[in-house]
Amino acid sequence: MRTVYVNGSYVPENEAKVSVFDRGFLFGDGIYEVASVLGGKLIDFPAHIARLHRSAGELGMRFDVSDDDLLAIHRELVSRNDLEEGVVYLQMTRGAIDRDFLFDTDKLTPTLVLFTQSRPLIDTAVARNGMKIVSIPDLRWGRCDIKTVQLLYPSLGKMEAKARGADDAWMVRDGVVTEGTSNNAFIVTQDGAVVTRPLSHSILPGITRAALMAYSEASGTKIEEREFTIEEAKGAAEAFISSASVFVGPVISIDGVELSGGTPGPITLGLRKSYIEESLKRAV
Repeated sequence: MRTVYVNGSYVPENEAKVSVFDRGFLFGDGIYEVASVLGGKLIDFPAHIARLHRSAGELGMRFDVSDDDLLAIHRELVSRNDLEEGVVYLQMTRGAIDRDFLFDTDKLTPTLVLFTQSRPLIDTAVARNGMKIVSIPDLRWGRCDIKTVQLLYPSLGKMEAKARGADDAWMVRDGVVTEGTSNNAFIVTQDGAVVTRPLSHSILPGITRAALMAYSEASGTKIEEREFTIEEAKGAAEAFISSASVFVGPVISIDGVELSGGTPGPITLGLRKSYIEESLKRAV
């Protein structure tokens, strides 16, 4: 049985409880981060905490725990759960109070919950075989750049993808791809250019996305930021996703159109290898 962290205490998972009046439960009034763990060490941790601060600031949410304490909590959970490879999930809500749309943040104590999930991250079916993508309309709210717990539509999108025989979905708004249901989207054009959509309120500023772009530019592979349509993606040489738990995931088909011969492409696999190598050097 896992040990989880709830509001200052480490408890067995079957004893972990939060109030039924928590605003995360009643209103989706919460934010989260997911940090990957390789070899018992945290990947891209400072960037995840910086984004957590940003999300809290955009929602006017109190932030009562220090960055050092958050690192200590992550490390303690990794240790207590003997986590070598997997993720640490963190969720922070505005707090608990009798149900009302209105709130006074200063009078609320944020709820903080963390738990671990053990799973393979390096040797995975997606890395070996790639993934199939279908397109769906992007019907989310207008602030997708904030990492909130409002994940119903992405969850429904993943279910639709599964029903259509695919692994995930890319969302389309105003004729162009925004992002995947829980990841950023990339294509590799026929002339070898790597392309991803620019940051805006329409997509999450992915931590893996940012690190991948930095590592790639340092090695001489520049990633171009511009919008692209689902039709352009179908005509691409390769495509892939980036996320904290997948790293770089090859895409081998979009809406039934096969890419890179139905196998992970060489540029994608090279970027995945580079990201993992560089991330391990900086793991904490």
